[in-house]
Amino acid sequence: MELKGKKVLVVGLGKSGLAAALFLRRQGAQVTVSDVRSAESLAKEIPTLLEEGIMVEAGGHGLLTFRRQDLIVVSPGVSLDTPALVQVRSFGVPVIGELELAARFLKGRILAITGSNGKTTTTALTGEILKEAGFRTLVAGNIGVPVAGLIEQSTDDTWPVLEVSSFQLETTERFHPHIAVILNITPDHLDRHGTFESYALAKERIFAEQNKDDSLVLNADNERTAEAASRSAARVFWFSLEHPVEQGAWLEDGSVVYRTAPGAPVETVLPLSAIPLKGAHNAENVLAAVCAARLAGAPVEAIRRAVEAFKAVEHRLEHVATINGVEFYNDSKATNVDATAKAVAAFSSGIHLILGGKDKGSNYTQLAPLLRQRVRAVYTIGSAAAKIESQLRGVVSILSCQTLERAVNAAAGAAGAGEVVLLAPACSSFDQFENYEHRGRVFKQLVAQRKG
Repeated sequence: MELKGKKVLVVGLGKSGLAAALFLRRQGAQVTVSDVRSAESLAKEIPTLLEEGIMVEAGGHGLLTFRRQDLIVVSPGVSLDTPALVQVRSFGVPVIGELELAARFLKGRILAITGSNGKTTTTALTGEILKEAGFRTLVAGNIGVPVAGLIEQSTDDTWPVLEVSSFQLETTERFHPHIAVILNITPDHLDRHGTFESYALAKERIFAEQNKDDSLVLNADNERTAEAASRSAARVFWFSLEHPVEQGAWLEDGSVVYRTAPGAPVETVLPLSAIPLKGAHNAENVLAAVCAARLAGAPVEAIRRAVEAFKAVEHRLEHVATINGVEFYNDSKATNVDATAKAVAAFSSGIHLILGGKDKGSNYTQLAPLLRQRVRAVYTIGSAAAKIESQLRGVVSILSCQTLERAVNAAAGAAGAGEVVLLAPACSSFDQFENYEHRGRVFKQLVAQRKG
């Protein structure tokens, strides 16, 4: 892909957009960045861009700017339904995402992981396993490190381990992982994708370019994920918490086991009790990571060492503090109903649950059975509060708190020794916070203030 002298527009100036713009400029492209945010909001980024000779359009998208380009690169947070993008695509201007751009230049064998839940934990763990096995590993993508920023570090011997979201995958064309993993597919981002099936098909783009020499790892216990096997040209491997699989990873006699092919010997990888992460969903994440790492060639001993030493990812069922016998857990990354259900299922009872934020078209009634069994009270925040309250009325005690600070104070005041205050919002954070990390940090600060 020749970029020198080409006019390229980067739409959206998040981490991915900034990394893409800088990479394109280093390749000799004439780069413009367009963002709907004001120049004041972009005050940190604009000086860097101008110094590199990159033009900046702030405060909206000008159609003329879009039409003058040879190529448009969109950041994951920018919808393809943005009017200016819809119009220029009808004129034949190529539109790709930052992941697709980066993948065309990235060297090495790509291991890519997607799913509605568990992506960050599984990606981080897989990266740690491959490092422990002595592989030259780069971990990037939706995990917080733009793929475009790692291109120059990659070599033919590198294993880029990438967390990829539906937003990134919907703009791929030639993205070709050697090993692809789909952890699960449950309703999420319906405000962006419109329907569950549209969202699921975006996830399946992870294996669209794979062939018989590649491997696809699928969750045998998730019906929509398992269906994808029939559409893949790659060798399919499975993981399951519920039953043995022909080839892949599962649980047997209290241990994680793996089999390379039908009829091959079963390898015992590690005892289930050695997994340091809380919750059945994390055992599932470990099974997926084991499968992916064995396919990459990591030995069992390295896998065992890396799993035993692994620490929970920040904002993912992260233990924050114990105050007067009350446990505080931060699962700010639980941005959909299924993720919240998994967080709640990690505790047997006595949960004071903080729910809310920006609604993504979710159905909160799906939480009702779990809430009845395990949750003492729900504390709602953000713009989704009224919808959550209407859908869960009568299921559990609900207190409308509007803000996270009020919710933490109310939950902490009501919880007794041996109980849990859990932030697992089932919503995005963009109504009151910059992102889920910001929301999680604020939660941790509020808890720290209670410790005094």
